[in-house]
Amino acid sequence: MSKTTPDIDKMPFEDALAELERVVRALEDGEGGLQQAVDLYERGAKLRKRCEDELRAAQARIEAVAANADGEAIGAKPLELE
Repeated sequence: MSKTTPDIDKMPFEDALAELERVVRALEDGEGGLQQAVDLYERGAKLRKRCEDELRAAQARIEAVAANADGEAIGAKPLELE
């Protein structure tokens, strides 16, 4: 990972997801020492939250579009994130 890391809150979803995947690979590979692992873990947690927030917002937009005249969602199921 580079010395200058972009602000997670301003990252597009696709960039945040790609960086999260890199963080997970780095942690799985055991790159660096303990402090680097802790830093990566913290960044990964923030990236995961960013991605989840984006997915929830997208789901809400989809449900709003898929609502019928009575305001009931048609064919939409709530998004379940683990």
